[in-house]
Amino acid sequence: MSRFYRSHLLAGVALGAIALGGAAHAADAALPVKAPYLKTVYDWTGFYVGAHAGYSRGTSTATLIDPAVTTTNNNFSGMIGGLQAGYNWRTNSGLLLGVESDITFPNYLTSNSVMSLIATPRSLANEQWDYLGTVRGRIGYASGPWLAYATGGFAYMGQRFVNAPTIGDEEKDIHVRFGWAAGAGLEYAIAPNWTARAEYLYSHFDRAGVILPSGTQYSSNPDLQMVRLGLNRKIDLTGASGVTPMAAIANPESDRWEIHGQTTYLPQGYPSFRAPYTGTNSLTPAPQAQATWSSSLFLNARLWDGGEVYYNPELLQGFGLNDTVGLAGFSSGEAQKSNFPYPHYNTSRLFVRQTFGFGGEQEELASGPTQLGGKVDVNRLTIQAGKFAVMDVFDGNAYAKDTRKDFINWSMWAPGAFDYSADKVGLSYGVTAELNQKQWALRGGYFLMQSVSNSNSFDTNVFERGTYVLELETRYSLFSLPGKLRTIAWLNSAFSGSYRETLDNPALNLDISLTRTGRIKYGYVVNLEQALTDDIGLFGRWSWNDGKTEIMAFTDIDASLSMGTSIKGTKWGRPDDTIGIGGAINSLSKDHRDFIAAGGLGVLIGDGALNYRQERILEAYYAYSLNKYFTLTADYQFVTNPAYNADRGPVHIFSGRLHGEF
Repeated sequence: MSRFYRSHLLAGVALGAIALGGAAHAADAALPVKAPYLKTVYDWTGFYVGAHAGYSRGTSTATLIDPAVTTTNNNFSGMIGGLQAGYNWRTNSGLLLGVESDITFPNYLTSNSVMSLIATPRSLANEQWDYLGTVRGRIGYASGPWLAYATGGFAYMGQRFVNAPTIGDEEKDIHVRFGWAAGAGLEYAIAPNWTARAEYLYSHFDRAGVILPSGTQYSSNPDLQMVRLGLNRKIDLTGASGVTPMAAIANPESDRWEIHGQTTYLPQGYPSFRAPYTGTNSLTPAPQAQATWSSSLFLNARLWDGGEVYYNPELLQGFGLNDTVGLAGFSSGEAQKSNFPYPHYNTSRLFVRQTFGFGGEQEELASGPTQLGGKVDVNRLTIQAGKFAVMDVFDGNAYAKDTRKDFINWSMWAPGAFDYSADKVGLSYGVTAELNQKQWALRGGYFLMQSVSNSNSFDTNVFERGTYVLELETRYSLFSLPGKLRTIAWLNSAFSGSYRETLDNPALNLDISLTRTGRIKYGYVVNLEQALTDDIGLFGRWSWNDGKTEIMAFTDIDASLSMGTSIKGTKWGRPDDTIGIGGAINSLSKDHRDFIAAGGLGVLIGDGALNYRQERILEAYYAYSLNKYFTLTADYQFVTNPAYNADRGPVHIFSGRLHGEF
């Protein structure tokens, strides 16, 4: 089986339940039904699907023979997430019998999935787990809305053994091992067809090992303990009367919380192109294709008057072209700076929001993945704190913002020169405040900064290090058509290196990390959106930064201009279809340019030499609405001077995108 199909097999399984739920909801979305209050005795009998997240801790005793024998004991732990499905049958006495199958994935941080690591003079070998699945029976006692249960059964684990020998190429072996699992849990019915649970599960696997091509032998016997919180939705697979049909699977049956979901599969590739030389961070000139797949839930709840909490668990899988290097305006916003051959769990957003209304006129906020629907005062103050993306709050744009729906190039959906705080999957920790009025809004925020460039760790010297952002949004009408102008000023205080200091000291050998100290980087963004008709809109962005210090989080752009248009398909009888056409021009500061030309490496670029020209990108897409919930998109990008190098390219990049949401 090829790596492409092997790496996406589990994603298909994991996303099936979400996609099924979204499709089913589409069939009956026009007839929402308010569910009745819980009966005294909850009907536990029936099929259910759900998701879970939690924490795992494991141990592994590993042995490496190369030919000396080395043994080590290792503990590993981290956040986890996954999906489950099952069937319950409750007798009149309260006895419950059931069967459940689940699959769990480790956190996206590599350290959370490394089970053991052995270093010898000949080898550097490690063992990682990619997924853990179980098929278990359940037995318990259900009384009213409560269920206490014990569970046990068959377990399997997908893992990889990787060895980097002192001499020779890296060796890898993909392996599946088997074992058993047992545990117990407590479950509570929170609505007529929803239950929440807390569960402990222990999995044990017998000793197993592999023989790598060099003859090196590696074996281990791991076990894993998991504490998981889960949410289940009862569904009707049989058409039995008295059970809410599957078509209402996304109905939370309460005005206190909402649930949304999405899945996006995005394959991308290009044919061969001209390249007289290739460096560490270059696009490979040979043809290639890669794909990403993301699956998300958005669980939003009202806590009190004006108080809300938002939780966004995600499964992320796939690879960007050339491991997400080679272009400053990278070709896919779904391709992050981490590669996941199997799905990995991430708590992408977890934050609280408090809104203080000042009275007067009200407006309706539409329900969405990161917005509970309802009426609020137009004149209001909103404070948000927790884990989320800087771009969730700042730099909104109706026509070029969401890589799962519209433009996907990094310098089209975002201001390329805005080096906002973000880990390798685009998230940060911060606090923001927004004062909203009818004709304008003023937003400000502070976010933790990465400890070093392009990393997943954050500098906890609060306020001494960080990203500071201020945005003024003005709303206006031009010939009775709405428009918005957003002006952003930002400043980074970071532990970063200097391009010029690195160049001026040959002894550093272009290692910019040796010049790192506390430094300031600043810039601005001007963002415009303007409706021309009800179906046609224009957008434009101009962004700039001072270009003296290394990029901390986003990409190697010091000035960027992008603009384009978005056209709805009403004129040709497809009102839910969209055509997008746009372009971007990216450039580097003199210091940054000289550093790359000398052979330095940026976050995404570095060919080893540089015949500098501005990077130019044209992007066009057609988003075809399959139905209310699924959209299929064809996207084309033409890139001249990739990574600012006139010696390489141009590159023709073709993409597809299947996006579903509920």
